[in-house]
Amino acid sequence: MTLERLVLDYRTDELVVRCLYRSQDGPNPGTKARRKEVTELTRNGLRHALAALEAGAECVGTSGFNTREDVLLATTSPSEAKLVKGA
Repeated sequence: MTLERLVLDYRTDELVVRCLYRSQDGPNPGTKARRKEVTELTRNGLRHALAALEAGAECVGTSGFNTREDVLLATTSPSEAKLVKGA
């Protein structure tokens, strides 16, 4: 499985994580095995995102006035970080 995207949605009393990934074959939807695979994929993705943010992030977009949305870019490899800084 290859993680494509994690979307975090913070709600009043819960956190909803949408995990988009690619997979050749695997367990059917709704099975314990698939839930376990996706949970582990999500955990690893969040760990990588946290490590990238701790290494430094660059604000690459903003919008809004009262309700604001800023887009942060944090790369997970030093070579990708060099490409972003030069952009």
